[in-house]
Amino acid sequence: MYIFENPVLQRELLVNLRTRRAMLLLIGYNLVLGILVFLAWPQQRRLDLTQGSDEAKNLINLFFLGQYVLASLMAPSFAAGSITGEKERKTYEMLLASPLRPAAVVLGKLFASLAHLAVLIFSSLPIVMLCLPLGGVSLYEVLAAYLALMLSVALYGMISVACSSYFRRTASALVVSYLVILPLALVAVLLWSALGQSGEFRLILTVTVVPAVFGVICVGLFARTAARLLHPPDVGSEGNEVVDIEDEHQHAVGLVIHADQFPDRLLVPAPRTTLLPDGINPVFDKELRSEIFSQGTLMLRVVIMVSMVLAVPLMAVFLYLKVDWAPWYIAYVLLFNVLVGPVFSAGSITGERERQTLEMLLTTMLSPGQILCGKILSGLRVSTVLTSFVAWPVLWAFLMGSFGWNNFWTVPAYLGIIVMTCLSTAIVAMFCSVLCKKTSTSLMTSYLLIGTMFCLPLAMRFFTETYYPGTAAARWVESSQLISPLSAAFNTPLKFNVPTMIDRGGTWQDYFNYLGLTAAVDIFLLAAIYRLFQTRWRVAE
Repeated sequence: MYIFENPVLQRELLVNLRTRRAMLLLIGYNLVLGILVFLAWPQQRRLDLTQGSDEAKNLINLFFLGQYVLASLMAPSFAAGSITGEKERKTYEMLLASPLRPAAVVLGKLFASLAHLAVLIFSSLPIVMLCLPLGGVSLYEVLAAYLALMLSVALYGMISVACSSYFRRTASALVVSYLVILPLALVAVLLWSALGQSGEFRLILTVTVVPAVFGVICVGLFARTAARLLHPPDVGSEGNEVVDIEDEHQHAVGLVIHADQFPDRLLVPAPRTTLLPDGINPVFDKELRSEIFSQGTLMLRVVIMVSMVLAVPLMAVFLYLKVDWAPWYIAYVLLFNVLVGPVFSAGSITGERERQTLEMLLTTMLSPGQILCGKILSGLRVSTVLTSFVAWPVLWAFLMGSFGWNNFWTVPAYLGIIVMTCLSTAIVAMFCSVLCKKTSTSLMTSYLLIGTMFCLPLAMRFFTETYYPGTAAARWVESSQLISPLSAAFNTPLKFNVPTMIDRGGTWQDYFNYLGLTAAVDIFLLAAIYRLFQTRWRVAE
């Protein structure tokens, strides 16, 4: 019943693996890896295969690291909606009432989520086999790398399933999963690269320590998730969990949000007890009070606590001990907003469709501009407040004199990049919400577009500087950095008159070019959102 006769596993496999999306993802995944290997293939006409080739070794390491990053980013997208999907489809109550044991349900959900990733990973074996004759890496190292990759995917999948059992919506489970998984993936990539010169030690570590540590974590999370299904919280009609705010505050561990106190009211204003005053946008008021606060404050508390735990050591190192590394802390703030920002805007329109209230909203006296303005401002407000919790140390370090007077305009420039990023992520998520029909699809599309705009230019720059330095392609890629706020943070001038500190950044022209281009893209997306929604408005009339 746990594996071979598990109805949950059988149903999930039939639904997930027999879709057009599964086939397209398989083709796209191997196409990306194949193009990566083709472009990074050694350019020499002849290679000495009697001894290890550094270029061949770098090629194989690049292949595995690229595959590891892709698999780590895709694992939550498959697993974070495993249990929340049942809640959203209103089948969670039936699943709990079935004769299946909770462990069988969790195991079926986990294996079904990881099956597609396993197919993707093993389908890439022919590509890596083409690289083995180049030398530099033995077959045992390749097998160890695949073992580490599969163990990491299993761990990330179990983390996502555990998060899925705690939240009511896939968007909340997805953002918390990414918030936990991305630091782990980054540490794993840095550790793998640091041990590149110690192949034998890395092999032993991968075969012995990694399986034991990952196994203990997975077993603990599996047992906790199964116990939560065995003794679930109070469930009301249609499988919705009953949320009692007072009870949540009494039993909450760590940070507790009080809606009637400052600054908590910036996130979740207290429920309204009076009539709405004249001149207030009802959509904005409704989004802040009912849509966010009715979900409970668990996701907000987890996001705030995890982000602050990560921010404290980064702040100490990058803003005080090594101030010339300050752009790395700005990059952390920007990545935090990339994770959190789309969550509160990607479901603004799709949520109305899923609740079947979009037609009712369109027939009100509100104009499309008022509806869209309320939706965008509500999501932007929450994401900006959350981002400010990890951004204020930059201003505090500036007031403490860490940057010095030589960088008086640099800190306001950093804050401008953060504000522009908050605005961009909210607008992109709103654009995806207008186009898509489901919130989960809208959120994943938002992450894909934002990741392409923000991170792909940096990856292309690293690739061209490594394999095609000084070429026309490298110069073209250099010009494409303007759209990325991460690149803008590192290009912002940061000058010191201290020999122990390194001057960083480019020119102010690069910074203002980024602001101008990003503002133009945001205005274009806003116009497209208004046009699409206005067309939908006219059809409804």
